[in-house]
Amino acid sequence: MSPIAVEGPELYLGTGSAYVALARPEIDPTQPGVLIAAEEAGVSPEEFAGPGDTWAVMFDDADDEGGGFELPGARDVEADAFAEQLQRALAAGEPFTVEAGNFLRLDGRPSGGAWVVTAHVAPPEDAAAAQTLELGALPAPELLADLETFRRSLA
Repeated sequence: MSPIAVEGPELYLGTGSAYVALARPEIDPTQPGVLIAAEEAGVSPEEFAGPGDTWAVMFDDADDEGGGFELPGARDVEADAFAEQLQRALAAGEPFTVEAGNFLRLDGRPSGGAWVVTAHVAPPEDAAAAQTLELGALPAPELLADLETFRRSLA
């Protein structure tokens, strides 16, 4: 379960102290802040909110060194392919490396009924800002359920 509030498809991987999330946020045009911003911009709230079709990566580590970046041009099919690749890696039960382009790489190894996962994030526009996050031991059943939920949200 994600502690970050995102409407739209979201794959959250991590613990309360460190996480990485791949999300396609959707702005709710009925929210008071959106209504005010739309009025100030002179457009309808629906036009201001837009289609919610820009993917983003958000992350945070145990030291609160986090951030995020948008992925212009990323599509649902690519997010689904990443999730499917991760599902296959988990099913194999062996240490794995799964990549989503050059902006997100997950390295994992089994540990009892969990997976110890390290995430490597690199904003496409600033490779120098790359970070490595130790996500901790993620319970295998929850991880697989989250992946399935994420993939259904894309359908």
